[in-house]
Amino acid sequence: MAQAEADVPATSLFGADRRLCSADVLSPLEVRARIEVAVLNFLATLSSPSSPAIPVLPLISRKSTNCSLRSGLLSDVSSVYLSYAFCKRSLMRENDAKAFVRVWKVMEMCYKILGEGKLVTQRELFYKLLSDSPKYFSCQRHVNQTIQDVVSLLRCTRQSLGIMASSRGALIGRLVLHEPEEEHIDCSILGPSGHAITGDLNQLSRLNLSSDARYLILVEKRLAEDRLYNQLPCILITAKGYPDIATRFILHRLSQTFPNMPIFALVDWNPAGLSILCTYKYGSISMGLESYRYACNVKWLGLRGDDLQLIPQSAFQELKPRDLQIAKSLLSSKFLQDTHRAELTRMVETGTRAEIEALYCHGFDFLGKFIARKIVQGDYI
Repeated sequence: MAQAEADVPATSLFGADRRLCSADVLSPLEVRARIEVAVLNFLATLSSPSSPAIPVLPLISRKSTNCSLRSGLLSDVSSVYLSYAFCKRSLMRENDAKAFVRVWKVMEMCYKILGEGKLVTQRELFYKLLSDSPKYFSCQRHVNQTIQDVVSLLRCTRQSLGIMASSRGALIGRLVLHEPEEEHIDCSILGPSGHAITGDLNQLSRLNLSSDARYLILVEKRLAEDRLYNQLPCILITAKGYPDIATRFILHRLSQTFPNMPIFALVDWNPAGLSILCTYKYGSISMGLESYRYACNVKWLGLRGDDLQLIPQSAFQELKPRDLQIAKSLLSSKFLQDTHRAELTRMVETGTRAEIEALYCHGFDFLGKFIARKIVQGDYI
């Protein structure tokens, strides 16, 4: 149930800017203090002499109705943000009871993790909770959703809770990484799989970055194997699908360190490809409290409708039900720009999709030439 903005001081545990609801980066002591405040508030309501009750948990709503697009005043970066509309977790509602308990169990676990100075992945946390509380955590989805509930309640980032996402990302190209007191990593001399991106955002934030590249190129699935960066001065980065937080974090760090380096995305011509691009560009509603920290001004290099003439008819595939579901969600969103909406509409109307690999019909060196030509000609949106 949504709360009026006037009710914010009464329903919110921690104050913040009314215009933009965000998650703070906090120290372990600060997060533990917020958990203690949540517990004390719960006990105070439960033991109130005048009207004792089991209190509800006020969480920032992560629905599209509570989502808007925030544009930077001094930059061309826009990001998803959440406003101060609340939903509630209540022990007294049948559909909410287990979710209510899960929030307290995850907070208890985070309190212990932070006290021990540790970091755990969401997968590691799941197996611990499955062992301790199998009645409440039967699948990874329960843990993932509850972590976001805790972020919404305590208004702190997931990393601040002592939780890091498992990273699938990698990068390669004209970039040298240097962590204090560690050896340099020259990403231009690595094998085709590149340098694996750690899920520890603290470690990523300590890296010193140096590069003579002129472009940053996001690749949906895997890093190019023809060493494109030797012909075109660039850095290639991939999350091998939907971007995890660590990959988005290092991309944002690169964009801040090298502000004049444009970012281009090469994704499949299907709704999922566009959704991946939008996640890098704007963030996601599910993580709307943190999205602004990782949003980047990403340009769509390809595949786009104008590139389809390069693909043989036999390489096109029919859209799957999952594609149509993603397309419906994107078309109903508030932040999809007109050129992207036109591309998505064309996908739906033709009922087809095409993968980047279809360009290899022109030879295994064609993809690199394709990317270079489009960048030089300014063929991106």
